Amino acid sequence: MPEYVEKDVKYLNKDFGQFRANLINFTKNYFPNTYNDFNESSPGMMFLEMASYVGDVLSYYTDYSLKETLLPYAQETENMLRLSQFYGVQTRNVASSVAKLDVFQTVPAIGTGTAARPDYRYALEMDENMIVSTNGATKFRTLDVVDFHQSGSNSGLDVSVYSVDGTGNVDFYLLKKQVDVISGTQKTVTFTFGDPKIYDKIALPDDNIIEIVSMTDDSGNRWREVPFLGQDTIFESIRNISYNDPVLSANRSTAPYILKLTRTPHRFVSRLRDDGRVEIQFGAGISSGVNEAIIPNPTNVGLSLPVISRTTDAALDPSNFLYTDTYGLAPNNITLTVTYTVGKGIDDNVGANEITNVDSVTYLTSVDGVDATLLQNAKDSIAVNNPTPATGGSNLPPVETLRQNIIGNFASQYRSVTKEDYIMRIYAMPAKYGSVEKAYIAPDSQLNTADREYPRDVIANQLGLDVYLLGFDANKNLVPVNNVVKENLRTYLSNYRILTDALSIKDAFIINVQIEFEIITRPDYNSNEVLLRCLSVLREKFSNDRNQVNGPISISNCMTDLDKVEGVQSVVEFEVKNVFDTNAGYSGNVYDIKAATRNNIIYPSLDPSIFEVKYPNTDIKGRVVKL
Repeated sequence: MPEYVEKDVKYLNKDFGQFRANLINFTKNYFPNTYNDFNESSPGMMFLEMASYVGDVLSYYTDYSLKETLLPYAQETENMLRLSQFYGVQTRNVASSVAKLDVFQTVPAIGTGTAARPDYRYALEMDENMIVSTNGATKFRTLDVVDFHQSGSNSGLDVSVYSVDGTGNVDFYLLKKQVDVISGTQKTVTFTFGDPKIYDKIALPDDNIIEIVSMTDDSGNRWREVPFLGQDTIFESIRNISYNDPVLSANRSTAPYILKLTRTPHRFVSRLRDDGRVEIQFGAGISSGVNEAIIPNPTNVGLSLPVISRTTDAALDPSNFLYTDTYGLAPNNITLTVTYTVGKGIDDNVGANEITNVDSVTYLTSVDGVDATLLQNAKDSIAVNNPTPATGGSNLPPVETLRQNIIGNFASQYRSVTKEDYIMRIYAMPAKYGSVEKAYIAPDSQLNTADREYPRDVIANQLGLDVYLLGFDANKNLVPVNNVVKENLRTYLSNYRILTDALSIKDAFIINVQIEFEIITRPDYNSNEVLLRCLSVLREKFSNDRNQVNGPISISNCMTDLDKVEGVQSVVEFEVKNVFDTNAGYSGNVYDIKAATRNNIIYPSLDPSIFEVKYPNTDIKGRVVKL
């Protein structure tokens, strides 16, 4: 029997030429007497080149398959969708279009002459998910309650005269509120489940699904969508009325809802499949026993493992987790009703003044003790319109956009890490829980009371952050946010903050200022018109929409902006003064403007504060002087 000779096999071949050359050398080395005709037309070379061809193809697809599993290099849309699911990024075939919607209704007047006022007994309160549409049948639904009783900073109530009678008295008033709407046609489908299965799945029958609006079972339980099955807490909205909270309901106008974190075992996740359908997956809880009897504890660790008794180094039996509601419940002999929306992507981006039809509306409260005819007239008067175009609708994003979305999401992991993350998360809180218009984050610190020689020295708290907030009143003036908004924000941030971050929510300080300036106009210009243009520039520059907490005032920039106004020859004087009379409506905070000015820049205080021109029409004063 011939002795076996270990052959030198090359494993570094990557393409057809390398495979071919190495196969020829291999044949020459180990089969010199069997085959030595390496002519291009010989039958042996045909087999060598066919083997090289197969090796080249296999090498290519091996490299390609590996590349498609790596986030920086994947190019196939299907593979990028799978990666997005792996990294916890939810993707849909289409994105919804959003718009601001003006909602109108009329109410009768009470009183006559100067005593006339709207009769708010006929003001309506409409539930969210009011369906509106365009003449082209593009559907939208409202995201918040429309309550014509309330006026707040997040949704002001505009009142105007609608009609007058023959004697000149107001007959009806027109009320207007603004609400966010999102595109999508709602559909409903039911699924019947028998015996429970761990991690059961269903697929919705439509393509181009935007979102799952609701899911309920025949027992009345509401199933909630979560980012991953291990998350057992969800946000729950409670109407801010006296029945739910007698104390917080006093601020219902600014925060119509109270935010709560609730634990629920009825939950699911959804993902987009390769065929464009949305798949829903449930949890693994199928046991009828209580969790405490199933979750590993000193009485049952290792008991399901044969012939093994509990020891200090025995691993936990993983099967103990598979039947509890740790990852949510599996549907068990029930029928689920799923409501979802289907969109048209970019085609949902309609123009301004096109959403004018009210398809369906649900009223939250009944109005008793009023004239039935007038009440019906109020309901019939409901009208809607979008003053600006609906935007945001899009189809499945390209591969590179998906890649960047995954990278950005993976970096945060649904958690706020940096100061900017917290600020963006604060601004992202839905307006129905209260409006925060200005937010600022600063490291927490405290006075070093132990140091008697230097009692003003501070000790930094490395794990603490101070969150400074301000809101708007109905006139868009800066005010401290109320306790409802702070409580809702505390609940909201608790779901996103890092465990070691301690947040203290405080009010930022408001420093009210007046501005006085003098200009010289150019010849042949109307001085009054030039002065009005200067006043308009400064009102825009010092509007509360533009001011930020701890933002300085640059006097040089202000003078430069005035100098650019048409007709201005030069700016002679520009002065900023602090006003603090509480009887006039100011904050009462006294601030030394002169001491805080360095190189024509007015700096804010060490305590986070914001400069505000409270009454722009009177607090900004200008004068035209002559040489």
